[in-house]
Amino acid sequence: MSGVAFKFYYDLLSPPSRALITFFRVANIPVEPIAVALRKGEHLTEKYNKEVSRFPKLPCINDDGFRLSESVAIVRYVKKTRGFDDFWYPEDSQAQALVDEYLEWTHTNIRISSGLYFFTLWRNPLMTGEKPDVAEVRKLEAQLNNTLDIMENTWLKCNSYIAGEQFTIADVFAACDIEQPRICGFNPLDSRPKLTAWFDRVKKKLDPAFTEHHKFIYKYGQRSLEAAKL
Repeated sequence: MSGVAFKFYYDLLSPPSRALITFFRVANIPVEPIAVALRKGEHLTEKYNKEVSRFPKLPCINDDGFRLSESVAIVRYVKKTRGFDDFWYPEDSQAQALVDEYLEWTHTNIRISSGLYFFTLWRNPLMTGEKPDVAEVRKLEAQLNNTLDIMENTWLKCNSYIAGEQFTIADVFAACDIEQPRICGFNPLDSRPKLTAWFDRVKKKLDPAFTEHHKFIYKYGQRSLEAAKL
């Protein structure tokens, strides 16, 4: 099965979707990418539920009829069924546990704080036409800055990478996590030298795929910055 492509459903607005499609490309894992437009509600249809996933979310895969959601579960499944270089997700128990530590942490920390900020300031106004509540935006921005500071001062306090001195899949997810609020004109690297140096190292390893999969984020982020100056 190592060379057989599986269907990969994704939306580049989703950080874990961007992480996986970038990883698949850089690690040379063959997939059949199928874009699903979250903003159009394509994940909420009966057809999607029957043919793609029992959960209305992304990313997910279909491997010859075997359907799986949740990005971390997908990484582990691909490791067992396709295989990839060990550094991405190490076999060593302690090294793997350190990768898993971030993959568990991000769900209720940087991913949710950056996600709520993105939804409140960008996506919800786009969908409803209503302006965001200023007080709520300030509250969410404070939470976002707090989690980014934890990445700066805890995760990267003594490490070159998220899980130690070795680049892993945790760095791919982390880089995509922190870029989400850029679509709102927010710079996650501002006044964070360790995070900046780490991000530059990771991006260099993942480009040109990383930049290509973030074009939409950067395009609208620039528009947000220009609108803020008016």
